[in-house]
Amino acid sequence: MGQGELFSGAGAAAPLAERMRPRDLDEVIGQQEVIGPGTPLAASIENDVVGSMILWGPPGSGKTTLARIIAERTQAHFVPFSAVMSGIKEIKTVMQEAESERRIRGRRTLLFVDEIHRFNKAQQDAFLPHVESGNVILVGATTENPSFEINAALLSRVRVVILRQLLPEELVELMTRALTDESRGLSNRLRVSEEALTWLARQANGDARFVLNVLESVQALKKTEDQILGISELEQVLQRKAILYDKSGEEHFNVISALHKSIRNSDVDASLYWLARMLEAGEDPLYVARRLVRFASEDIGLAEPTALSQAMAAKEAFHFLGIPEGKLALAQAVVYLAAAPKSNAIYRAYANAAKDALEDVTEPVPLHLRNAVTTHMKTWGYGKDYEYAHDRDEAMTGMDCLPENLRGRRYYEPTKEGFEQRLGERLNAITQTKARLRKLRNEKQ
Repeated sequence: MGQGELFSGAGAAAPLAERMRPRDLDEVIGQQEVIGPGTPLAASIENDVVGSMILWGPPGSGKTTLARIIAERTQAHFVPFSAVMSGIKEIKTVMQEAESERRIRGRRTLLFVDEIHRFNKAQQDAFLPHVESGNVILVGATTENPSFEINAALLSRVRVVILRQLLPEELVELMTRALTDESRGLSNRLRVSEEALTWLARQANGDARFVLNVLESVQALKKTEDQILGISELEQVLQRKAILYDKSGEEHFNVISALHKSIRNSDVDASLYWLARMLEAGEDPLYVARRLVRFASEDIGLAEPTALSQAMAAKEAFHFLGIPEGKLALAQAVVYLAAAPKSNAIYRAYANAAKDALEDVTEPVPLHLRNAVTTHMKTWGYGKDYEYAHDRDEAMTGMDCLPENLRGRRYYEPTKEGFEQRLGERLNAITQTKARLRKLRNEKQ
């Protein structure tokens, strides 16, 4: 396929982002660690020995551009394919055509599948025999983590190429090229201050298509030929920052993980940042509230007993206030949790108790802990030798409450953090008192 055919949509009437799309590796800005000179991928493209791959990266990172460059440089028959618009019937048709192309003309087909993560398992499986036979070079593009969205059989047969979001300075270089390019760009018909370009690059979250679309839109605000547009004009077009966040994708889990770990590390400022990033991107505030409630028990526990109350209060406050005022209740809870002393003693205690409950022999409840609700049950020993704690001055007895095979087991080990230090002292005193009472009981027997 010739360059004119492949890039036929990049004429004067095409959007700026399409016209400025790099046509060869030396035009690509950024991603040099992946496709720069001397890299394995660049060498395979140069030598036309490209294998099947998944291009994984955020929006505007160059996935489609790289696929088109590969198609341009290879001798394979290029077929673009959309996972949004196609189903299993279309896949089978393309596979049959690829087999005919290989058999009749001796050419492999390079199949570019945009948004390949949208295909289900059966649709992805349809590619397998043709990728294995070599009839098809599969190049899939996805913004989602392939390990989550691509089935293992297909993933084992392709190479995953990870593209990062472009850096602000790379986006500035890209915009400068678009403003000055005589044949495909804006030919210096639009002037934008360096400060404004830098500002826009920081708003874009590495998305090249985003900044080029803004530049194209801002042209309408130019009042004179020599006017230099600034941040205020860009803000009119932009209106809202393009926050990279997908409530159903990997970025959702990445950001909530960052929030959780920042709170755990007592980093108040980072915790507030990740909270704001989630909420301003449209995350469900009640999902965040639930995570904060979980955190209060999992990572603070009894080191600060009021942490759970604070988290629950924030949830209720948000219910009462809604958006936007309710966000402040969540922010208050995040600051409190981040600043609170930390302990995972409750988390570890329950995990150890659950392990014994699931894996050890399930012994019956000791008779002295059972209620004798009928005469027969009392005759059978239910409740025998039960000791009522409030009958003693210490408000406790030396009675064992664990099954016999677990007696002496200690699950909860308080830390030295916050209230838990006092709680630990109390538990040690309880242990000593019980040992003394147990000894007295044994002596009487």
